[in-house]
Amino acid sequence: MNLLSELFGGRLPRLVMFDLDGTLVDSVPDLAAAVDKTLLALGRAPAGIERVRDWVGNGARVLVRRALAGSLEHAHIAEAEGERALALFMDAYAESHGLTRVYPGVTATLDWLREQAVPMAVVTNKPERFVAPLLAEKGLGGYFRWVVGGDSLPQQKPDPAALLHVLGQAEVVSEQALFIGDSRNDVLAARAAGVPCVALSYGYNHGRPIAEEGPARVLDDLRQLLAAAP
Repeated sequence: MNLLSELFGGRLPRLVMFDLDGTLVDSVPDLAAAVDKTLLALGRAPAGIERVRDWVGNGARVLVRRALAGSLEHAHIAEAEGERALALFMDAYAESHGLTRVYPGVTATLDWLREQAVPMAVVTNKPERFVAPLLAEKGLGGYFRWVVGGDSLPQQKPDPAALLHVLGQAEVVSEQALFIGDSRNDVLAARAAGVPCVALSYGYNHGRPIAEEGPARVLDDLRQLLAAAP
């Protein structure tokens, strides 16, 4: 029995949902490049990749506002200022995803799940317009039956709406599904939807260990799901 089946009483889940950024792909280099291009266009100093890594996870609008604030806290940024910067960022990010890389173990795990006929979905806070092209460019486009972006629904993670939407489309109850992510937003969204959650240690969680959020398991590599349970 592998770890995945152990989580479901010896059976496989009927649905596996994945976050995207920080879970399947390391997109921070491209996001940071777009953020820095935006800041420079506004006459500001670039933020750099390490600061951007801590700001990712709540969608493009919040990322840009954090960049303007130079901090996770961005309540003081005026709406008009944020929207102007967001438009610049969206144009900059659309130019290239050449620095984004698929994490080790992702393709092997997706291949195994597909061989077992386990349906899969992506649920991300990334704007929907970028999701399918990025998946296709990185060789991941053929795995997912459902894709929900950060603006596909009115709510974003940590709200459970996107997970509940996919559960409804798949006609699967929450206890028979798994969500795999890397951040507090992912764990909270899964918990609110009643879906077991596995978290990855290598992603983006605003500089805090993901174990603090209490997922069912913390993994260093997706292939650990397929390894024999201890």
